[in-house]
Order: sequence, then structure tokens, then C-alpha cells
Amino acid sequence: MNNDFSHEFNLDDDIIYLNHAAVAPWPVRTEQAVNDFCRENVTIGSKKYAHWLRVESHLKEQLATLLNAQSVDEIALVKNTSEALSFVAYGIGWAAGDNIVTSDEEFPSNMIPWESLVEQNISVKKISLKNCADPTDALIQNIDDNTRLLTISSVQYASGLQVDLERLGRVCEEKNVLFCIDAIQSIGAFPVDVQRYKADFMMADGHKWMLGPEGLGVFYCRQQALDKLELTQYGWHMVEDMGNYDNPIWETASSARRFECGSPNMLSIHALSASLSLLLEIGMQTVSKNVIERGQYCVDKIQQNSAFKLLTNPNKNGNNIIVFKLKNGDTNALFEYLTANNVVCAKRGGGIRFSPHFYTPYEVIDKSFTLIDRFLEDNSNVN
Repeated sequence: MNNDFSHEFNLDDDIIYLNHAAVAPWPVRTEQAVNDFCRENVTIGSKKYAHWLRVESHLKEQLATLLNAQSVDEIALVKNTSEALSFVAYGIGWAAGDNIVTSDEEFPSNMIPWESLVEQNISVKKISLKNCADPTDALIQNIDDNTRLLTISSVQYASGLQVDLERLGRVCEEKNVLFCIDAIQSIGAFPVDVQRYKADFMMADGHKWMLGPEGLGVFYCRQQALDKLELTQYGWHMVEDMGNYDNPIWETASSARRFECGSPNMLSIHALSASLSLLLEIGMQTVSKNVIERGQYCVDKIQQNSAFKLLTNPNKNGNNIIVFKLKNGDTNALFEYLTANNVVCAKRGGGIRFSPHFYTPYEVIDKSFTLIDRFLEDNSNVN
């Protein structure tokens, strides 16, 4: 397949975009889908609402394909990752003394919902994975008879650390522990397989590697786990006989739609579906190969310069998040310099985080490191 995806994106020529682990730019086709949807609303309103519903259904099919879910019935569309995590945190019938195993590197979305359960006498075991010979084993060793759930990010946002999700899933199943994965930093970057991971729950927002808008995410709930969560929200959209507004008797939807309480975000649904169409057309194997190659390209650039310290531990399966800092010198000043020169990146994990996607031209990465070289020359005291 042609590796030139320049026609699919329309970033300004002076923008050096290395921030897909935060908020991604949209593909051109997504802009067109949103413009078309807006024009429809302006000119004919909801005349084609039946078509909108087909787009919504198609998006669930796309997400089920990306996650390798058994069925679209395991897919719910939610506002964001935090909402889905809260569905799990407040849906489980906890018993006093239960504990949750996680890492101490989690983004607040995958920490605050669990910590908020302290009033129910639920404890959160935050395992330090830094400098672990085997981070996966460190998590497993902390599962005990009172562990009800293990929750982990597929890729850590501030370090790029990845654990063995397949191994964790096997152990959780053996020990009757629920397995929850915050996959916001992997869906759209790497192939994902909820069946192979034996995941009970997986969630992600669409605005990072899936190249979609903020405000719409996916919540995967394994069919066997649906009835393990009590509902915390109710509305017209989550009932089995949706659309029969005159029926005074209602029952909860048998599918993951039970987590969708009200009117869907149709604008974002059209946008995310368009973005995912690009990823699926290219194929996640090709997308992942390109992401890994660009991540390694950044790692090589960093390791070849003695002024840098690489903070990301290279993963055997490749990196999509690369964090580094100056060994001597002001990393904050370097970040400000890069930002002032149109390098879109982030400060995370005590350093600067680069996160190129599959389409990022190598010349764009080269430009960022040329700017870094210029900064080092202008601030020779950092060497």
C-alpha cells in the first residue's frame, strides 16, 4: 500500500504535529463528513434521521471490528473514557474489604473513579511499575483473595509503558477477578483484541489515535459481564423497546446500549465514523507498523544524541509514546522553544512527549530534531 497519506490530512505546512497521545488532528474526510452533516441540519433538519441511525449503527460495527468484540451488542457509545470507567466503578456491587489493583502511573481518568470508592471501604492498590524487571508480574503478584478488579492502561500516557494484557487477562480469569483496560492510548495505534485479552471492560475516547472529535468514546462490556454492572443512568435510549414512547412498561436493553441513557451525539458519530473508515481502509496492521517505525525513529534520534535521556523504556512490540528530557539543562525551556516554533507536543512524565501517528512524514520528525539541535547550539551550557 502507498505510504503517502498526505492527501488524507491538511495540516498547515508550518505545523510539526507530534501530539496524537493528547488530541489528534482530523483527516480531511472527517472535516467533509462534519460539513455535510451541518449542511443537512441547516437545510433539511432531521429529515434523514433514519440515515443518521444507520451511521450510528455502522460506527458500532467499526468499533466492534477494531476491538474484535464478539458482537456490536458489546459496544456502547459514551461521552468519554471517564464516563465508561465510572459506569464500572459505580456499577459493581462492591463488598467492604474488596480491593482494586492498578499501577501508580495511571491517568486521572483511571484513578479518580476508583479512589472515590474509599467511603465504601474499598482500597486501591497502586503498584509501582518503574524499574520493574517484569511490570506485568508486579501487578499479578499483588492480586489477593480480596481483589475484585484489576484496571490498567494499555499504554501509559506519561511513560509509554506497556504491560502484557493477554497474560493479565488469563490470570484475572483464573482468579475470578474482573479485568478493565483503559485503551485510549492504543485503539487506533495498535491492533486490539478484547477476546484475546479476556477483557471484561475496555474504554477509550475517540480524539487521540482514532483521529476523531472530543466528546465521544467507546465502552466495551463483555457479554458475560453486562449483568455484573448495576445501572447508574436511565433514559429513553437504554430501554429494550427503544422508540416505543407510549409503552408504560419498559425493560433494560439486553445489549451494551443499556449504558446509553439519552440522545446520541450525532455530530461526533458522523465524525468518528469517517475517521475510523480511514484506519480500517488502511488496515490496523499497516497503521501499527507505521506507528512503530516512527516511534523507533524518534527513539533512535534521541539515543544518538548524548544531550538526551530517554525516559521511555523501549517496548518489544514498539512504542507510540516517546518521552525524553535533557540530561543537563532546562527541559521546560526546550519545550517552550519547540512550542514557539510550531512543534505540537506535550510535557509528560518529567520530560517532553512525542507521539507521531502512522501518517506523520519523517521530514516532520526531522524538523523537530533540527529545532532541538538549534536550541542546543543556542544554549551550549546544556551540554
